Amino acid sequence: MSADQPESPDGFDDLEELLQGYIKEYQEFLSWIGTEVDDVGSGTMTLSIPYDEKLTNVRPYVDSDARPDIHGGIAATLIDTAGGFVLRTELENPIAVSIATINLNVNYLQPATGDLTATADVIRVGGTVGVSEVTVESTTPDGETRAVATGQGAYRIFRQE
Repeated sequence: MSADQPESPDGFDDLEELLQGYIKEYQEFLSWIGTEVDDVGSGTMTLSIPYDEKLTNVRPYVDSDARPDIHGGIAATLIDTAGGFVLRTELENPIAVSIATINLNVNYLQPATGDLTATADVIRVGGTVGVSEVTVESTTPDGETRAVATGQGAYRIFRQE
């Protein structure tokens, strides 16, 4: 987001709407994979991506009726995106900053076979660096929800003065 974006919203509902609009207008890849801003609160937020076969690891040599797993890069993208976005919830003017990833750590726990939901929490926001933690869950075809990845990110915060 750039300095010519609107001033900080009054509430988290406004921030949720602004972030969803930002994804739609400026983040073509995130739009293509179906990223949705589900919830935004103080120091926390939730993003989701619906299951789509275009996001899976196709297993052409496996004779199985099993649903293909979602590629791990999609979970990593959710961790990175939610981890950076959640820092904005702790900033005085969440729109008048740019945020860039410094470091990203992803731990894969098990295959994702359904819709993905990432819940991000702020660990710390300093003057120029913020750190967040994210858990990605996936629904199984039978409706069970399981953690499929966890991650932590460090982000550089560029404040416009």
